[in-house]
Amino acid sequence: MSKKIIILNGAARKNGNTQKLVQSFSDGAHSVGHNVQEFYLDGMNIHSCKGCLKAGPDSKSPCVQKDDMEPIYSAFSDCDVVVFASPLYFWTITGTLKTTADRLYAELECLGYGKFAKESVLIMTADGGDYSQAITWYRTYERNLGWKNRGEVLGKGKSDAAYQLGASL
Repeated sequence: MSKKIIILNGAARKNGNTQKLVQSFSDGAHSVGHNVQEFYLDGMNIHSCKGCLKAGPDSKSPCVQKDDMEPIYSAFSDCDVVVFASPLYFWTITGTLKTTADRLYAELECLGYGKFAKESVLIMTADGGDYSQAITWYRTYERNLGWKNRGEVLGKGKSDAAYQLGASL
């Protein structure tokens, strides 16, 4: 069965190590017939969550803010798998990815957490090897939402692992 996968890519460098793993993952997912849509977050205008608990003025948006989250909300509500991709910045994910993850709160809160039983993946790169804080964030996020962790690829140069994970979904 074909799955709809969205990739939230929080890397600052569009053609860096994170993108190489994202591309390998996407190639693996495509090889078994999945649909993949990537959002390169650094090139998008996404504001921080205001925690206002107010839905947008129309039924198409769960948030009062009108920025580049709109296409992400649309893709998120329809996807099966959410991939968080990020280089390691100060022992965790980038602020860009964290802001986007926070903004998903509007969709989850307005429509109900139970409507979004997703699978999730974490892809990260770093020169160092201490991913513990990032992994704790990711696993807490997916666990609290009731999502299924489908795997993690940690470390640059792991293109084969990323490809295999994409193909295994």
